[in-house]
Amino acid sequence: MQADLADLMRELREDHRNMGIVLNLLDDVTDKIRGEDDSVLELLAEIMHYMTVYPDAVHHPKEDVAYAQLREHRPDLAEGLEDVPGDHAELAELGLRLKSDIDAIESGTAVRREQLVEDAAGSVTRLRDHMAWEASDLFQRIDRMLESKAHPVDLSHFESAYDPVFSESSAAGFQRLMESLKAAAA
Repeated sequence: MQADLADLMRELREDHRNMGIVLNLLDDVTDKIRGEDDSVLELLAEIMHYMTVYPDAVHHPKEDVAYAQLREHRPDLAEGLEDVPGDHAELAELGLRLKSDIDAIESGTAVRREQLVEDAAGSVTRLRDHMAWEASDLFQRIDRMLESKAHPVDLSHFESAYDPVFSESSAAGFQRLMESLKAAAA
C-alpha cells in the first residue's frame, strides 16, 4: 500500500494525541497502585497490552519509516538523529518490563509494589519525553522535508494494522481501557 508521507505524519500526530490520553490514564492507575488500590491491576494489564500491540508494534515502526525517508531524501536534516530506532527499542523494552511485572502478578509471583510503580512511572516519563522530542524536533524536520515535495512511502506491511482502541473498529479485549477512557473524557 502506497501512502504519502504527509498522510503518515498526520496519522503519527493523531497517535501521539491518543497515546497521551492513555498515558494520563496510566498515570492515574499508577497513583492508585501506589496508594495500594489493586482493583486497577486488570486495567493496567489491558493498558500495557495495548501499548505493546499498537504503539510499540505499529506506531514506532511507522515512525522509523518516516525517519528512514528523512535520512534518505534529506540527510542534512537527519544529522544527529541516529538514535531514533534505538529510542524506540528502549521504549519497547521499558514497556515489556512493565508488562512482565504485570504478568508475574497475574501468575501469582510476588512483585514489589514499589518496583511496579517505578517501572510504570519510568515508562510513562520516558515515553512522554520521547513524544515531546519527536513533536519538537523529528517531526519538524520531516515537515521541512515535505515542504519541497511529496514523498510516497510503502506501508504495505502495515496494511492490516490499526489502533485497536482509537479506531472506528476497536478490537475486543480492550473493553476496560475503552470504558475508562470514556469515563475520563466525561
